[in-house]
Amino acid sequence: MNAYPSKLQRLTGMPPGIPYIIGNELAERFSFYGMRAILYVFMTTALVTHEGAPDLMSEAEAKKWTHLFIAAVYFTPLIGAFLADLWLGKYRTIIALSLVYCAGHLVLAVDNTRAGLMLGLGLIALGAGGIKPCVSAHVGDQFGRENARLIPRAFNWFYLSINIGAAVSQLLTPVLLESAGPHVAFGVPGLLMLAATLVFWMGRYEFAHIPAEPHRFLDELCDLRFVRALAGLLPLYLLITVFWSIFDQTASAWVEQAGKMDRVVFGWEIHAAQLQAVNPFFILLLIPLFTLVIYPQAGRLVEVTPLRKIGAGFVLTLATLCVSGWIEGQISAGLRPFIGWQVLAYLLVTSAEILISVTALEFSYTQAPPRMKSVVMSLYLLSMSLGNFFTSRVNAHIESAGADAGLDGAGYYWFFLRLTAAAMVLFFIVAGFYKGRTHIQGEDSPV
Repeated sequence: MNAYPSKLQRLTGMPPGIPYIIGNELAERFSFYGMRAILYVFMTTALVTHEGAPDLMSEAEAKKWTHLFIAAVYFTPLIGAFLADLWLGKYRTIIALSLVYCAGHLVLAVDNTRAGLMLGLGLIALGAGGIKPCVSAHVGDQFGRENARLIPRAFNWFYLSINIGAAVSQLLTPVLLESAGPHVAFGVPGLLMLAATLVFWMGRYEFAHIPAEPHRFLDELCDLRFVRALAGLLPLYLLITVFWSIFDQTASAWVEQAGKMDRVVFGWEIHAAQLQAVNPFFILLLIPLFTLVIYPQAGRLVEVTPLRKIGAGFVLTLATLCVSGWIEGQISAGLRPFIGWQVLAYLLVTSAEILISVTALEFSYTQAPPRMKSVVMSLYLLSMSLGNFFTSRVNAHIESAGADAGLDGAGYYWFFLRLTAAAMVLFFIVAGFYKGRTHIQGEDSPV
């Protein structure tokens, strides 16, 4: 378990460890998105004191803490990456932090006070965030030169598993919160995280294991290839931050907005938090559509590069904000807009997610030198952290300044639209100067 198996380096088909990684990701994402789906609703409707009295947060306060938590989830990958590359290796890091992750779910399930909330979220942020760069890099580690062509397919399956888990959990946990209470609603995702850890452990003899080599790792931190890769990627990541400041509001501002819309469909009223399941549902439909139809057709007109995909994602993000701002304007005018308008916003932002997130995930892996892949993945995830931290600060300002902040109603979305437009223009400029090199695990020289 301590070396890169030569038989996997020579393998021409899909590596045998990939099904275990996919199964682990499916259950882990169920646990994370199930918990996240009800987090905002729990803080505004079910949070209690130790005596059992209501201790509810305001909308702005709940949005602030939701995005601060998500920011922490995407900051701790730095910790996981250094643990993996300096000490434990990816496999042992994933197992160790998965147990921390399980403990966080347990705390949320048994303690519904603010103290329990903060401790549980802290443990989940460390566990969920810490394993992120390791799991995604571990996917790529299973491939060598002979089957490198299958990396995009593996990452597509990886992303599909994320969204299957997310879709099921986002439909189920809001119902559990309403019908069975927070103990059960948080407990079920905890059981799925335990199952995820078990599935990953079962695949231990099928994986290619890249051992930690601290001295080589420290040497490569100063290697010209890493410095060159970082110099090219960091400006792109900084601009992608703006997309994440908008996308993750599906767990907060969009839930709040859905609660004020007409959610009756065919005589059945949908829970506001359940609308989040529209995103992974669209992912399942749109990834094959983009992969099999849109990219090949677009390729007949122009070369479809990763950076052009990301640029197109920014354009769709602008369209998303136009729809969200229009919906909020209708609500402010005293109407009850139909929930179908938010479904349209989800269609646009999910398309943007495929163009930006799926592309950047694969692009980050291939652009990172072999020993730096977990670190580069963690730096990509840091863009999500910074985006959510920015959103948290915006809502903290709204909480303290109130109407004086000038971000009430549709003005909130028009603010983010202006920000996105500026980031998009800068992205096109920076992307025009980007020069990258592709690196595949198990080889010493770049492709």
